[in-house]
Amino acid sequence: MLRQVASRILSRSATASRAAAMFRPFSTDLPAAPEADETFVETWKKVAPNLDPPKTPLAFMTPRPPTPSSIPSKLTVNFVLPYASELSNKEVDMIIVPATTGQMGVLPGHVATIAELKPGVMSVHEGNDVTKYFVSSGFAFIHSNSYADIIAIEAVPIDQIDPNLVQKGLAEFTQKLASASTDLEKAEAQIGVDVHSALNSALTG
Repeated sequence: MLRQVASRILSRSATASRAAAMFRPFSTDLPAAPEADETFVETWKKVAPNLDPPKTPLAFMTPRPPTPSSIPSKLTVNFVLPYASELSNKEVDMIIVPATTGQMGVLPGHVATIAELKPGVMSVHEGNDVTKYFVSSGFAFIHSNSYADIIAIEAVPIDQIDPNLVQKGLAEFTQKLASASTDLEKAEAQIGVDVHSALNSALTG
């Protein structure tokens, strides 16, 4: 009996050790100032001792703002697209993003989170002003220091969307979905229906 108990305890201890070894900290748990990649530098010196080591991407990273001791009154937002920066270090009261798990509100002091975005409306709240964008997809990176980085593939202010074009596109993709004969055609048509349905909801909701 004692052997069985001891065996279970040792098994649990080994499992806990493996879990600890597999743990990786959030980016917000890492030091604010970038550290030199000592392993790369040492390896480079062995291979090419007469040449200065090239800079790695880590050398170009700017120090991350430290996590404040108290929750700030504002949330700092960066909202970028592949071809433009919509918001840069913008201090706002709150943002609401269309996460795949549902609408997610983010206030200052939000827990560190990474959320995948689905087609929908992202709203930026600043006092009594609310600016709404339609985003096609992307990711939201919420940091524990009350910074939020929103990366979207496509985005456009709601007031710049033409309702007639949305209705036309929804009808076209609905027809394509009904007449699709291959899995690829069905998938492409379904994406078009989902995006235009989300656009329609954004305009009417």
